[in-house]
Amino acid sequence: MEMRKAGRLGRDVGVIGLGCWQLGADWGQVDDADALAVLHAAVDAGVTFLDTADVYGDGRSETLIGGFLRERGPEHGLTVATKMGRRVEQVPENYSRANFRAWNDRSRANLGVDTLDLVQLHCPPTPVYDRDEVFDALDELVAEQRIAAYGVSVETVDEALAAIARPGVASVQIILNAFRQKPLERVLPAAAEAGVAIIARVPLASGLLSGRYTATTTFAADDHRTYNRHGEAFDVGETFSGVPYDVGLAAVARLVPLVPEGVTTAQFALRWILEQPQTTVVIPGARNADQASGNAAAAALAPLDAQTHAAVAAVYDELIREHVHDRW
Repeated sequence: MEMRKAGRLGRDVGVIGLGCWQLGADWGQVDDADALAVLHAAVDAGVTFLDTADVYGDGRSETLIGGFLRERGPEHGLTVATKMGRRVEQVPENYSRANFRAWNDRSRANLGVDTLDLVQLHCPPTPVYDRDEVFDALDELVAEQRIAAYGVSVETVDEALAAIARPGVASVQIILNAFRQKPLERVLPAAAEAGVAIIARVPLASGLLSGRYTATTTFAADDHRTYNRHGEAFDVGETFSGVPYDVGLAAVARLVPLVPEGVTTAQFALRWILEQPQTTVVIPGARNADQASGNAAAAALAPLDAQTHAAVAAVYDELIREHVHDRW
């Protein structure tokens, strides 16, 4: 697994990590045994970076990872990133020193660690980025060794740039994939210059870029791809990257012929992200062990050629751009 480093993060991480939202909730049912099998398969395949949040299953994802860390032993060599802030009403006042400390205590208990490797504010309200006291409180958590580093998971390019401008921010997590290319323009260059890690989330556009879905595909009632298609529960950009489902299917049909022989469409989509040089780590989710190991294998694929990159850009410009580029 290729390793990459961002200066402020202070550690090397494998370029393909594992997103652990689906191990907690909101993607249909994943039982404990399957969740642990996913974690073992990913790490056995070279993954060193696990991304979770306190809100995923209201702590279930963190707790499962905590048990997994104990199984792997103290020399596991993994970086576990979690998030905080989405378990309360989304008003700036809730992003407070007292809440941070309480949330930190809960996540450390769930994960079974004294110091969290990386804590990210979980897509906070936009005014939070302007509040000095928020970042002062995060600096306190670092000074007290409650956390090793902190970052921000963002919805928009402007939020990402505001986070990068904060000197203590070690990472920015942002939606980045073939359907969400706006971060390439300003966010990735700014992060590279500042030494801020870029964590690319929703890399498969909620599975659309796996090429496995059709117009007749249905999702479980407790799957956000059913209940959040229009942003009913949280930002619609988190579901299919904000692309209308039928448009996404049409775009994938254009991309499939570009996929090299012996490579899955999902691996192709992940490889495209890895070839954006300022990306630090990509965090696809997986619902079973085969998906986890298959995703990790994308790190070893041959680079895509210039013609393929141009074709991906053309699909974005012709089908996707009008739906997403000016929204986020």
